[in-house]
Order: sequence, then C-alpha cells, then structure tokens
Amino acid sequence: MHVLISVNAAWNVWNFRTPLVEALIADGHSVTVLAPRDDTAPKLEAMGCRIRPLDMSVKGMNPVRDAMLVGRLWREFRALRPDIVLSFTIKNNLYGALAAKAARTPFVPNVTGLGTAFLSGGGLERVAVRLYRGAFRGLPIVFFQNEDDRALFVGRGLVSDAQARLLPGSGIDLERFSAVPYPAAETGPVFLMIARLLRDKGVIEYVEAARRVRKLYPEAQFRLLGEADAANRSAISLQTVRAWEQEKVIEYLGTTDDVRPVIAKAHCVVLPSYREGAPRTLIEAAAMARPLVATDVPGCRSVVADGETGLLCAARSAESLAEACLRILALGPEERAAMGMAGRRKMEREYDQAIVVKAYRDAMAGLVGRGVGPGMVGSEAG
Repeated sequence: MHVLISVNAAWNVWNFRTPLVEALIADGHSVTVLAPRDDTAPKLEAMGCRIRPLDMSVKGMNPVRDAMLVGRLWREFRALRPDIVLSFTIKNNLYGALAAKAARTPFVPNVTGLGTAFLSGGGLERVAVRLYRGAFRGLPIVFFQNEDDRALFVGRGLVSDAQARLLPGSGIDLERFSAVPYPAAETGPVFLMIARLLRDKGVIEYVEAARRVRKLYPEAQFRLLGEADAANRSAISLQTVRAWEQEKVIEYLGTTDDVRPVIAKAHCVVLPSYREGAPRTLIEAAAMARPLVATDVPGCRSVVADGETGLLCAARSAESLAEACLRILALGPEERAAMGMAGRRKMEREYDQAIVVKAYRDAMAGLVGRGVGPGMVGSEAG
C-alpha cells in the first residue's frame, strides 16, 4: 500500500516514528512523509521514505491560514492518492481529517497532545472543541497516547468509545535504550531535564526548584537539555537561559542527536510538564533504568509509578518539585538504582515499540482491507 504520514515537522517522524516507518517499509509498503522539510529529511529518504514538503504554520489559530491548510492537504491527498493517511500533531490531525473526508481517503489520527488552545478555557477552548468534534466525527479509529486524554475525548463526546484506542506513546526501542549501570556520585547528584524550553514544560519550576535544593545540597547539579527559542508562544529565550547559567543554578547542555550518554550520567530525570501525551524523555530515561520525578498530570502519571519507579509532584509548583527532588536525594544510591530498574521493567511490560507497530498494522489491515474510509462508518463512530 501507499502510506502517507502527515505531521508538522519531518524531525517528528525521525525522532518518534522511525520504528513504525521501518516496519511499514519492511512490510513492503511505500511511505511518503508529508511535512515541512528540515535537516532530518535526508535521513528519512535514506530509510526509503519519499518526502513531500508541506507549507504550514505550526503556531496559533488563524482562520484564514487554517482554511488554506485544509485546502492544501486536500490537494495533496488527491495528488498523492495514498491508500491510508497516518496523522500526528494537532493541526495535521484536525485539518487533515477534514481534508481526508473530502478526498474520501482513510485517515487515522494519533492524539499526541492537546495543545494550549484546547486547555486554555474560554472562547479559544470552545473553538478547539468544536473543531475536534467535527474533524473526528465518522473516523473509524482515533489513537490516544494516554488514558486521561482518551477519557476526556470520550467524556466530552468528541469521539465514541468504539473509535478511541490507546497506545503506549510511540513505543521505545528497548535494545537501543538499554539499562545502564547507575552512576557513582563522584561530583554530586545530577538531576536532568530534557525538553523543549517552554513554560508549559515546567522549565521555570525546574529552575526555581534547583535554587531551593541547592541551598541544602550545594553539590547537587541541575542540567537542562533542549532547544531554546523554539517556535512556540511559551518559549523561553536563550538570553534567559544564559542568565540562569551565570547564576550557576543550572547547566545548559544545548541540544544533541543522541540523549543516551546524557541520561547515562544522570542520577534522576525530571519533567515538571503541565500536561503530556506520552513523554518520550521519561520513557527513554526509565528504559535506561533511571528514577524519575514528574508532575501528576496526564501523560506523566501513565509513565511514572509513584513511589515505585519515581515520584510524582504537583504541577506548576516549584515547592512540590523541590520536595520530590529532596526525597530522591534522601534515598541511598542502591534505593535509587532499584527504583530505576523498576522503571525499566515497566517499560518492558508496557512500552515496547512492538506494541505500537502491531496496533498500526491491525488498524491498516482492518480499514483498508474492508475499504472503510471517512464518512463511511455511519452512527457507530458517533
């Protein structure tokens, strides 16, 4: 079959969907990635993908630009004539679903996160809810990455229970992200946060928690890895990050193509996000047998078993985050290592990438095999 993957950045496919792409190609399918082109495009082409550049804005909700995007996607679907579209990220899901219905192309979205518009409250949230309800109506399958998001969409009538299917995020390559020995505390315990530098990821709370913890444990290190000045309304500037470095409250590591060496040197991995789909950094860190500290929010609490594989803290609270970090420090190295290994076992049970690949294979066989397309499933899909 010809499988079209629609996403808002080619790097999203390279970073999160590579196992799925490899499996599709191994099964003999032709894969086209429809996304804005970036420096990961040659890597995807080397895997055997065709890249079709997509002109789109990933920020904001502009009615004119969004309407144009629906038309642009419709024209691409008509021109490329895929047997099925697999979609990721918010705008590609919403406007791709509308375009696929018009093109009568089977379409399977994956809700990887809800975005600030959906969670903002007020008029913007009402617009987002109406968009989701209209876009997802009639789709046979909608994948979700955590039970909280699935329950929210079903509870608000945006999808039916029959439509909604649960995935363990994008899965994890348990061989590539293998368990590594717990590091010795030679220069002081190392906390590590890996995320785009956005306020919604809890970066501000992480820095404030570092200030609080370092007053009691001056030897503790708080490292930060991720892109600054990202194209997002809640982005934190590089200038702000440099000021934190000068204060010596955090160590900024920039970005990297391979997070494994950085995780291997950490004693605890932290993500104080306000909400997640399936937090990749926590999944990768747990697979490498590192204890976790994360907020008790959708996405994070699916990955962290509180008190067993890590600790959960309150969202938007530097005080609660600092207390959780102090509780980690109060544990001995053997206890922290045991917590990390418990996380590794949880990843083996629940987050193996093979689970995700099988779910997509089953969905594709069911939809394309029966000739089911958007708008062809009647009232069953709500």
